[in-house]
Amino acid sequence: MKSLKTLFVFTCFIALLPSAHAKLWQVNNQDSLQTILDATQAGDQVQLQPGTYLGNFTISQGIELSGSHKSIIDAQGKGHGLELKAQNITVDGLKIINWGNDLTEQDSGIYSERDSKNIIIKNCQLEGPGFGIWLQRGEHNLIANNTVIGNDELRSADRGNGIQISSMKNTEVRDNDISKTRDGLYVISSTNNTLANNTVHDLRYGIHYMYSYHNKILNNYAYDTRAGYAMMNSRHLEIRGNVTENSHDYGFLINFIIYSNFEDNVIKNVWTPADKKVLGRDGKGLFIYNSGYNTIRNNHIEHAEIGIHLTAGSEGVKISGNTFIDNQIQVKYVSNKLQEWSQEFDGVQEGNYWSNYQGWDMDGDGKGDVPFEPNDGIDKLFWKYPEAKFLMDSPAVLLLRWVQQQFPVLKAPGVKDSNPLMKPNPIKPNPLKSNSSKPTEKALASYE
Repeated sequence: MKSLKTLFVFTCFIALLPSAHAKLWQVNNQDSLQTILDATQAGDQVQLQPGTYLGNFTISQGIELSGSHKSIIDAQGKGHGLELKAQNITVDGLKIINWGNDLTEQDSGIYSERDSKNIIIKNCQLEGPGFGIWLQRGEHNLIANNTVIGNDELRSADRGNGIQISSMKNTEVRDNDISKTRDGLYVISSTNNTLANNTVHDLRYGIHYMYSYHNKILNNYAYDTRAGYAMMNSRHLEIRGNVTENSHDYGFLINFIIYSNFEDNVIKNVWTPADKKVLGRDGKGLFIYNSGYNTIRNNHIEHAEIGIHLTAGSEGVKISGNTFIDNQIQVKYVSNKLQEWSQEFDGVQEGNYWSNYQGWDMDGDGKGDVPFEPNDGIDKLFWKYPEAKFLMDSPAVLLLRWVQQQFPVLKAPGVKDSNPLMKPNPIKPNPLKSNSSKPTEKALASYE
């Protein structure tokens, strides 16, 4: 019996050792890279020496392909730079450029159509017009510490997305920098994935989510976008610690999102440029459309044309602990029902901080003694007839507002905060804002 145990332990130890047949291939640009890739066996390592490798290459075995950013794959303006057709592939440290721009054919710098399992793509630089990295139909993948740059000479609609995952499970996308593509990160029909610590900028939507459940969107940083984050038709999301700055239309666009938590996010400077201004187009910090049964807590929304806009049946939403500072319109709430924006957490009633609240706190409990109601019937009149906004500060409108305050029976139903905070909640630091977004080699090793 003892000898059987010894044999079992020895067999397990041997199984964990690298294959005796694994081979290290040293390749230069005078070699036929595709011929070498075709000759590899699972577990082999292929190292590219500095130089340019022209063509479209395919990996059909579970190998590691690595190099430096002087190891350049140039797809010469067509097709995929690198296509992955096996599981257990690692691509590390390459530069891939100039792949195709046919979005119908899904031209990508790195592409895997199916069987995308245990794939690691890290430390790569990709510059091209189509999709940067596209993985679909797989699980247990890692996309980390890559830089993807699109072609901003093309119209936004004619560019591919920076990183796209479709029908994926248990995949991490983290610490990437994406710019000048159509959307930065695009996720569709995927579950149990994590998007964390990515920087996305100079594009349409920073992170775009569609039909995806039980995912985490954590500590990402978006700036100079039309919308920092567009979350649509999904449920059970954890959206926490993200930052968006300098968006034209939306900080966060929340459309048909249910049973999700939206906490500790920061939204600043959402303002439609004057040359793009049309009637009804306003910069919305947080736009919630047809989304119910969510928690919106401890978020910071500052300097937007509209701080938060709820409409189209967005009810059953718990809103508290948020900070609204210097938004031209703090709240736009389109409904015929009164909605209370003070919630109980841990046995304590908690409201929100409003920079234009003019109440007082006589008992010193940190909450205003009179409720705050950000909208009145005059606001709703301007929402219905936006062309009348130029009258907003006229004496007649000011008089009407005074009459509503004196005779509350004339006030239309809307948002009420019964426990407004006297001080804003502190902003939790975002790791990307402290210049600590790029992981060390030790941290990258931990991904594997």
